[in-house]
This record gives sequence, C-alpha cells and structure tokens, in this order.
Amino acid sequence: MSWLTQEDIARWERGSHVESFERLGAHPVENGCWFAVWAPAAESVAVLGEFNGWNADAHRMERVGAGLWQAWVEGARAGQHYKFRIHNGYYVVDKADPYARGMEPPDMAGSASAGMASIITALDYTWNDAAWMSGRRGPDTLRDPVAIYEVHLGSWAHKTHGVSFSYREIAEPLADHVEKMGFTHVELMPVMEHPYYGSWGYQVVGYYAPTFRYGHAQDLMYFVDYMHQRGIGVIMDWVPAHFAADPQGLVFFDGSTLFEYEDHHMRFHPDWGTYVFDYHKPGVKNFLVSNAVYWIEKFHIDGLRFDAVASMLYRDYSRTQWTPNMFGGRENLEAIDLLKQVNETVYSRNPSVLMIAEESTAWPGVSQPTFNNGLGFLYKWNMGWMHDTLSYLSEDPVNRKWHHHELTFPLVYAWAEHYTLPLSHDEVVHGKGSLWGKMPGDAWQKAANLRLLYGHMIGHPGKKLLFMGCEFGQEGEWSHDRSLDWHLLNDPKHRGVMAWLRDLLMLYRTHPALWNDEPDGFQWIDLSDSDQSVVSYLRIGGGRTLLFVFNFTPVPRYSYRIGVPEEGRYAERLNSDGVDYDGSGVGNYGAVDTTPVPYHFRMASLVLNLPPLGVLVLEREGDVSDD
Repeated sequence: MSWLTQEDIARWERGSHVESFERLGAHPVENGCWFAVWAPAAESVAVLGEFNGWNADAHRMERVGAGLWQAWVEGARAGQHYKFRIHNGYYVVDKADPYARGMEPPDMAGSASAGMASIITALDYTWNDAAWMSGRRGPDTLRDPVAIYEVHLGSWAHKTHGVSFSYREIAEPLADHVEKMGFTHVELMPVMEHPYYGSWGYQVVGYYAPTFRYGHAQDLMYFVDYMHQRGIGVIMDWVPAHFAADPQGLVFFDGSTLFEYEDHHMRFHPDWGTYVFDYHKPGVKNFLVSNAVYWIEKFHIDGLRFDAVASMLYRDYSRTQWTPNMFGGRENLEAIDLLKQVNETVYSRNPSVLMIAEESTAWPGVSQPTFNNGLGFLYKWNMGWMHDTLSYLSEDPVNRKWHHHELTFPLVYAWAEHYTLPLSHDEVVHGKGSLWGKMPGDAWQKAANLRLLYGHMIGHPGKKLLFMGCEFGQEGEWSHDRSLDWHLLNDPKHRGVMAWLRDLLMLYRTHPALWNDEPDGFQWIDLSDSDQSVVSYLRIGGGRTLLFVFNFTPVPRYSYRIGVPEEGRYAERLNSDGVDYDGSGVGNYGAVDTTPVPYHFRMASLVLNLPPLGVLVLEREGDVSDD
C-alpha cells in the first residue's frame, strides 16, 4: 500500500500539486499516521518521534519518486511530536516537517526533540460561518467599503503583564473593538510559526503551522469562525519572499540548497538575514501555492496580504552583487511566474477572497488580472500616498505651504492601481516614532493633526488600513513585547481621536460616494491654495456627493469661500474640530447656505468658517438620506 499515488508524483514533478498539503506532512488516520516529505538529495530519511522513542532506526522512509519519501507508523496519533532524520553523506540532521500543522516552542533544550519538533495535527473543526462564507464579495469589494484593522495578536492587549491572549481569548474583545470602531476586516501580522518572536512573524519556519504562542490550529479556526459570525473578515499576512535561517527549518533541508537558491548571490537576503526561495523549482512552487490554498480553504481566511513583493520582483533588490535573469535583466522572472500562479490558483478555486500586494515600486499592473499581463492581485498598498502624506503632515504648519505638492501629488496616480491606503506597523517602529509622535506641535495640535490625517485617508480614493493603537493616538512606538497603551483613553485628546475615527468610519461605511474609487468618484475643487494650506475636493457616487475642506494650519479661516456644484443648504456632516473630539468648536453651526457668487469655476459658493487644523465634511441637504 502506498500513501503517495503516481498522480501525486506526476503533479509534484510538474509543479502543479496545489493541494500538496493533503499528501505531504503527517496525516493521522485510523490506527496510525502516514508521513511524507520532499528530500530529493537525501540518501535516506527516517521519521522519529514520541511514537518510537525518538529512535531513527525504527521507521525508515521509502523513496517513491520525484524526491518524495513516505512512511506508515502504526499507533502514531495526533498530538505526538516528531522530526525527520535526514542522511546525505556526512550530513546528518533532524529537521522539522515543512508541512507540519503544528510545532512546539523552539526553546526545548534538554527535551528528546531538542525543540522545534513538529506535532501530528488533525484539522477537525465544525464551522459555523456558512452565512459569511456564502456572502463574501472578493473582487466586488472594489465597489464596497473596505477598512482594515492591522493587528499583532501578541501585543494588542495582555491578560496580565507580559501575558498575551490566546486565539480563543482575544476573539471576543477584538471583535467588540473592531465592530465598535467600524472596521470591516482585521489583518493579522503573520501567525505562521516563527521561532524568533521579535521578527513579528515575518521570519517563518512553519508555513503550515499556526504559532504555538496563541494556541493550536483549532483555536485559530475558532478565532476566524467567531470573527465571521460577527461580520468581520480576516486577512493574514503571508511571507513568500524569504524564510528563516534556523537550522532545523527549511534551510539546506536535505543537504542541498533545496528550498533556497543555489546561486550564492541570490540565496541570502541582506536586509533580513533570511534565505530566498528558488521559485523556479517545481517543489517550491508546490509548497508555496499549496500554502496559500491551505490557509484560505482550511482556515476560511478571507485574503492574503503578500509581504515584501518588491523584493521578489527585482533580482537586485537591496543587493550590491546579483545575478541577472536569462535575458540580462533585473526582473525575477520565476518569482513573477510564482506570484501569477498563486493568484490564478487561488481565484480559480476561491473567487470571493482578497489578494493584496505590499509592493513599493512602480511595477505596472500589480492589481491587474494575469490575462491583462498583470500580477493578478486585487489590491496594492499605496506606499507613495503613505510616504508623501506623512511627510507633509510631519512638517510644522508654517512650512507646509512649501510642501503642498506632497499632499496633492498622490492624486496624479490614484487610479493607476486598485489601491489600499496603508498606515501600517512599518510606520511606527525602528525609530520612526508613532503617528502621534510624527505630528508637530503640542499635544492638542498632535491630536488635531491626527484627525486631519484620518479625515484625508477616508476622503482620498482607495481602501483603508490602520495599525492597532493608531486609532487612539498611541504616543510611543509600537513594541511587540508590551500591550498597547489603552490607558491613554483616560485623556480626552486620545478619546477624541478615537471618537473621530469611529465617526469617520461610520460615514465611510454608509456613504457610497466614499466607495467609488474610480476617477469619476473624485473632483478637486481647489488644490492650489498653498499659501493658506487649504485644499477642498468632492467625493461622488451612488447619487450623492460629499464636500471635504481641509485647513492644515492652526489658524482659523473665517469667511473662506468655496465653490460648490449645486445651490442649496449644506449640512456639516462631520467637523474634526468639534468639542466631542476635544476640538475648539470652530464651525458653521451645523449647516450653511450657498450664495449666488460663482467661484472655483462653479456657479454657486459657500462661505465657511474653517477650523484650525481641521477638516469639514459637508453634504447638500437635499442629497442627505435617512441614514
């Protein structure tokens, strides 16, 4: 009897085994467990574990073709720990299973496994999210509100000092917060197994194993299930660009450069001290494409955010020495093919998910379908918007008139891709300071500037993403070792920032003009008033129009005239300077009537009081619905 079939072997050799997680790894069945591993350079392989007293001679594996090995172990059962003993000449090493569905902590000195052993894991779970799964919209979200709350599970909040919540424990309080704020999705920083906690999950060893730090596979399934039942989508960060250098992991797995490049110029990533996948190998394609399918299908994940895509696209990324492609160019052709294959495979099987690229260059067509010569993602992070907007707002207001283009330039390319506007964890670490810390001025001005930033994020075309803690103005840089500073909500300035964002997200989720991220959904009214650092624009869609007016200085602008498309009475839907947000209360008494004075090439105009460091959101009363 053989566990791996001839079809498995043929698909593996072709690089098309997109459900290889169903065959490789450890698969407990009645009376025992099947094991299978890819190790083409090995002379022999054995499976050892708690079921055989860690005796490498007890269960030697059989080579079945295409570099694949298999073994049946009678009596082995879920929950037991194991490793593979790899022999290749003088190379003898015990390796964790690349397809392991669970892994023990790395620091297990003195144990029989010596740490990082794999765990036989069944994926049995009864799901209760059928309504959510049947209603997922995937590409249809291009016409929907998408507001993502980025979360590091270990530091969102602690039960006690230094003790994180488990997947199950955090589900309800996190859902309560996300629902209260009005986010549509949570995005989890990587929860695949990573020995070094300080890598935040981006240096992965166990691509198929939820990290032990918060529980087991079924606990993560429960978390996703609970979120779905609360109407919240779950996106996961995914790291196909590189893998951890831990010796018990993928590196030099079978005594050869199996998962990584043989080329020493391309093998090691200088930025992160990690190894780079060799995307040309069929086995690596099987491993990575299957991994994307695994999380989406087995864990009901609603989308993947691909980390560090730019480092995959360019062979010279962050390198002084590199090897050109076969045509002498810098493009990584095999990585491009891999990205396309992942997206094509996932969307052919699960058309209702979100595939998102963190890609920081001007590579064309990232969010275009592969049949249009694109990479096949649904969304791309708009890193240019993030950089320019934060650069502008970090300037003292007296200097902003000299940097006005940083605020307006992102609208030149706002429709080049389907964008997500990210204010992510990367902007609040490594000495960059928190968003609060980036803002100039005293505490009141910092809070007002944050309200401006969030107002512009909601008004600007593109989906939204905000890292945890930024919603209330975390003052210090984020640290993975401690909880967010929730006590800051005792301060009215921080409560005001959070209340403002909550009201913005409520407006965003109920106003179709803010979901229309096509060119016809945006019109400048005035982008040229750099001397006073005032900009104004319209958002249009669903038969409704919103007017955004920003004053990026701490000087109130009284009787400031703005051209508008229609006559009538304009309601002040939101005012970031409202006293409910700890603002100074400068505004327009709830509404203002147009005057028949043409302005900004429009036949009517409004005369407004612009609050200091404030944004007004107005809507003509005849356009306001009952919501």
